[in-house]
Amino acid sequence: MKLMAPQFVKPYVKTNKNDAADAEAICEAVTRPNMRFVPIKTDEQQTVLSLHRVRQGFVKARTAQANQIRGLLSEFGVIIPQGITHIAKRLPEIIESLDLPGNFRDLLQRLYDHLKTLDKHADELDAKIQ
Repeated sequence: MKLMAPQFVKPYVKTNKNDAADAEAICEAVTRPNMRFVPIKTDEQQTVLSLHRVRQGFVKARTAQANQIRGLLSEFGVIIPQGITHIAKRLPEIIESLDLPGNFRDLLQRLYDHLKTLDKHADELDAKIQ
């Protein structure tokens, strides 16, 4: 079995994208003497790629959560600079000290706990990748 990257097959597609046109393009491309093939990844390589992908998802979710917290606080006039470290430093004292409605403080605490969980998961995957 050999794998071909889609960008190497695309020049051989003659018409609109459909299964028959794709199959014809693959047959044409594979007969070319200078066609480059993609090596098949080992299970270990695929596992590392999966770890990277999942970690990136945690980082993206963590950033979204931090931005949501900053946005909600800004509606109450509390401005926190960008960056997760600023939120980690300031949010606990904001939850305790400011005169915010009780339900909102509870919501902030839940969001902050979720942010810490995402951060922990990303760090754990970091350690596995190393």
